[in-house]
Amino acid sequence: MYIGDASTPTPSNHEVLVKVHAAGINRADILQREGKYPPPNGASAILGLEIAGEVVSIGDATEKWEIGDKVFGLLPGGGYAQFAAIHEDMLMPVPSNLSYTECAAIPEAFLTAYQALVSHAGLQPDEKVLIHAGGSGVGTAAIQIAILIGATAFVTASTSKHKVCQDLGAQTCIDYHTQNFEQVIKELTNGEGVDVILDFVAASYYQQNFNSLAMDGRMVMLAFLGGVKVPNVNLAPMLTKRLKIMGSTLRSRSLDYQIALTNSFCAFGYDALKSGTIKPVLDKVFPWKQVQEAHQYMEANLNTGKIVLEIGL
Repeated sequence: MYIGDASTPTPSNHEVLVKVHAAGINRADILQREGKYPPPNGASAILGLEIAGEVVSIGDATEKWEIGDKVFGLLPGGGYAQFAAIHEDMLMPVPSNLSYTECAAIPEAFLTAYQALVSHAGLQPDEKVLIHAGGSGVGTAAIQIAILIGATAFVTASTSKHKVCQDLGAQTCIDYHTQNFEQVIKELTNGEGVDVILDFVAASYYQQNFNSLAMDGRMVMLAFLGGVKVPNVNLAPMLTKRLKIMGSTLRSRSLDYQIALTNSFCAFGYDALKSGTIKPVLDKVFPWKQVQEAHQYMEANLNTGKIVLEIGL
């Protein structure tokens, strides 16, 4: 990766041009850098899926924003830049209690977690959810969303990340290095299992996840960190427990879908962001000239919460 020159985007009718002050880093950026996750058709080839900054130009048909407004939002690419064009309906106003840097840590993590837990799994008050990778950006957002709903959250994470997860509301943290999460969940739920699992690991956790789900349990899969092929798996729980197994993506969804999701999340959680009831969890902030070090930091799995780039001028 390097810092180079590119043309400043021109906002279309319903877009605004944002002077980017901060951009969040995601594993999708790493995959794109490695050539494993190309941007959607029409999206910028520049890395970066979430930004926070100031509106400096608006499209001819834009109605929601004015020049000078402080905004943050999710976009399909182009976030690691000084300027980015984004649809007006994908933006949210920066709350007075949060900085640009903090807001850049919100869109991908919270929208992904909200989509998985609420839109797909339909998590309800008093239900139990197991969140794998609880110390990740999505994991820390998911814990807070689950607690806001009124559910009980269990997480898997390395021991060094347990305190942050507990401070966010996780009832129990399981060290996946030294503990068998299936056994722990069985003990915590008196053998009943959890209602929802949010999974990033896939193959290596597949059977244990099946065994850890309760009757009518739902599992949403967001990544394949543990592989994509399961050589031997007992599918019986699919029928005996009436399980629902779902896969979820966000970047490849239509603009209309992403706008609807953004609006739904705002109705659910924006006031909680403004009050500090839920919040982005920042692990480390890098100047954009250290983007390679920032990626290496994420690849080493050192972060608890989000990594953010502050964009220079």
